[in-house]
Amino acid sequence: QVQLVESGGGSVQAGGSLRLACAASRYAYSSSCMGWFRQAPGKEREGVAAIKSDGSTSYADSVKGRFTISKDNAKDTLYLQMYNLKPEDTAVYYCAADRRPWVGCHPPRPSYEYGGQGTQVTVSS
Repeated sequence: QVQLVESGGGSVQAGGSLRLACAASRYAYSSSCMGWFRQAPGKEREGVAAIKSDGSTSYADSVKGRFTISKDNAKDTLYLQMYNLKPEDTAVYYCAADRRPWVGCHPPRPSYEYGGQGTQVTVSS
């Protein structure tokens, strides 16, 4: 069964930091690819970061150098550490997983086989 539950969203000022967490079921966590995508009001979904089962990672140009995706295998949890947040990072952030190895993991995609309910991140100037 697939379960992806995000937490850690909130409101911060520009320049601040947040760490998002995604508690995953074992079935979801064993996916060949996991990632984060976001959607802001009136905008299309944007793939933010991805991590493949081999540990390789990729990032959208808009967040490269500011965001870090990681996994904690002991907790079946996916993380997104966000530094130097900007107002344009404001969006609902979704944790996602894909168990189809033939679908490329990199660069980050705006859609996956499975997704969570999302967590709101609001960055004020």
